[in-house]
Amino acid sequence: MMIRFIFTSIALSSVVLTAGVVEVSANAESPISATKSSSLVPLPAASMTNPIYIAQSTTTPASLEQAVHTQVNQYRGSLGLPPLALDSRISTQARTHSQNMANGVVPFSHNGFQARIQAIAKVITLRAAAENVAYNQGYNDPATQAVQGWLKSTGHLTNIKGNYNLTGIGIAKNSQGKYYFTQIFIRSN
Repeated sequence: MMIRFIFTSIALSSVVLTAGVVEVSANAESPISATKSSSLVPLPAASMTNPIYIAQSTTTPASLEQAVHTQVNQYRGSLGLPPLALDSRISTQARTHSQNMANGVVPFSHNGFQARIQAIAKVITLRAAAENVAYNQGYNDPATQAVQGWLKSTGHLTNIKGNYNLTGIGIAKNSQGKYYFTQIFIRSN
């Protein structure tokens, strides 16, 4: 059985967003294989029909992670979709990736996605996974900026609306003030 993972990319002014596709074998004996699309896709001009705004009293990574989780679940709820449960094991993988991007260990990308999913698969039996990443700088509410960008992008929106039940979110800020966001979506058995 093959498991499919989805990626997309867009860039706009000081916000950059990306997502992707990876297919993996659900057989524990089979290695994970991946294909990625890195082509940039323009941001759609249409505005969101259900904008979500959450006031941020602080911009710590933990408060931003919670804001992303809340906003994504509010959007899913507006469509009648079930909320995604926040899983700390998935968030650990997402947070490490965001920290690695913020520190320049890896470029802004999905580099290491296979390894993140393999690590998650050791503790959660999963059927599907997807990942959205973004970075931005100079916004009073960086979490809302990232989520709004994802909601305006077809590939990111597909992940947010997808048939997943778990999520993990990790956010890191670098010394230049850029916030890096990683949200991993998991459908567990």
